[in-house]
Amino acid sequence: MFSLLSKFIFWLIGWKITGHYPKELSHVVVAVAPHTSTWDFFLGVLTNSAGQFHANYMGKHTLFKPPFGFFFRWLGGIPVDRSKNHNLVAATVEAFKREPRIHVVIAPEGTRKKVTKLKTGFYHIARLAGVPICLCKFDYEKREVFFDPVLFWPTDNEEADMGYIWEYFKGVKGGNAEMGVG
Repeated sequence: MFSLLSKFIFWLIGWKITGHYPKELSHVVVAVAPHTSTWDFFLGVLTNSAGQFHANYMGKHTLFKPPFGFFFRWLGGIPVDRSKNHNLVAATVEAFKREPRIHVVIAPEGTRKKVTKLKTGFYHIARLAGVPICLCKFDYEKREVFFDPVLFWPTDNEEADMGYIWEYFKGVKGGNAEMGVG
């Protein structure tokens, strides 16, 4: 029911989901960019529901407090306390090893501001867990959520890999065109 409503809302606002989401995989990191607007969260929730992807996302721990915490968990949220020095990468890698199926969506920018480089946590999670990265663009100019059908497998050359990912997302118009990658 919620999936049909999400599909209708997608159609109503003139957006589409293109490419290929790797539903067939049991484990994947989904790197979504650019993350420039609060609307990206709602777009992500609609995408997850409309596509019936059953993906999880990480969000500020403060979102998960009462009275709405249960709602964000129901939407697939995993609370993250960024004010403390937790080893989020190691904990997420352990979750990949422990869970029979886990798809984690992460915004590699780590913020809604203009960035000159991407955070590397998503990359290290995928590399250490031995899982691929699905690159996903939120392209507000085309009104399209695009999942690259070619999965990216991290290598031992972080600099080259991050350079490739940076170039992949560079120039994509987000909800706030002055921000994002580039």
